[in-house]
Amino acid sequence: MNLIWLQSGGCGGCTMSLLCSDARDLLGLLRDAGIHILWHPSLSEETGGEALAVLDACARGDIPLDLLCIEGAMLRGPNGSGRFHVLAGSGKPMIHWVDALAARARHTLAIGSCAAWGGISAGGINPTEACGLQYEGDTPGGLLGRDYRSAAGLPVINVAGCPTHPGWVVDTLLALALGEFGAAELDALGRPRFYADQLVHHGCSRNEFYEFKASAEKASDLGCMMEHLGCKGTQAHADCNIRPWNGSGSCTSGGYACISCTEPGFESPGHPFAQTPKVAGIPIGLPSDMPKAWFVALAALSKSATPRRVRENATADHPQITPAIRRTGLK
Repeated sequence: MNLIWLQSGGCGGCTMSLLCSDARDLLGLLRDAGIHILWHPSLSEETGGEALAVLDACARGDIPLDLLCIEGAMLRGPNGSGRFHVLAGSGKPMIHWVDALAARARHTLAIGSCAAWGGISAGGINPTEACGLQYEGDTPGGLLGRDYRSAAGLPVINVAGCPTHPGWVVDTLLALALGEFGAAELDALGRPRFYADQLVHHGCSRNEFYEFKASAEKASDLGCMMEHLGCKGTQAHADCNIRPWNGSGSCTSGGYACISCTEPGFESPGHPFAQTPKVAGIPIGLPSDMPKAWFVALAALSKSATPRRVRENATADHPQITPAIRRTGLK
């Protein structure tokens, strides 16, 4: 399978993330799966005219294009011309290249939340008219339109995240190469279900604090960050705490609140990232699938049953009280 990877409006962070893949030999792994990288701006030797010749050949259909990976938002400005981002040496806006290549591609992948929804590039007043490949925020459309389907009959595959996890990218590419990825493997927003059917909350190292609603009050506290520090791990679709980054880490395990970077619109939450908005003392962003009344009742019950160890450790930067030692064998 031939792969082309283009970088549009963004920071290049998804490529840097990909290079942190757990695979000992990332390029060898892809090669063994039958994936041939025709061109990647950071990994390929071809530059200038050589690179443009490859893109031209794919756009004409002279070279088959199986996997089109786009990193970064589509910059449609000014006034829909796309001239804010012209592919160097080509004289053509990047959005025109993406249009032409997507029309040929067997599979089109949005790598990261900028390419999927617009992401950080589309935040605020969005002067560059940034959008995703097939979404503008959570609204279907984007550059390619809501009805776009690749040659294989699939919509854009949104491997969302800011940056996206290297495992999500590699697993998606391998599944496509093996012919084991179809429409049933996509969630309602076009994300691969193998990671999007999870929540960041699943496997979080702070779950005991969450269960007792023992909350962190300031940065460096060990407690749950949902109540005061803006954590959206109970709402964000990703397996970050089941599939650790770089083999061991995640935002929440590192003491940072989950900002829900796999979701459309995460870049403009309407409040500071490290602050939980509340009404009458109750967080607005409640856990997925939980009615408000249930949460209030559960929180009250949980706090009344909080062990002293959990309560005091929640507002400390290292454990103050260790778990009690008790016999566990049956007599």
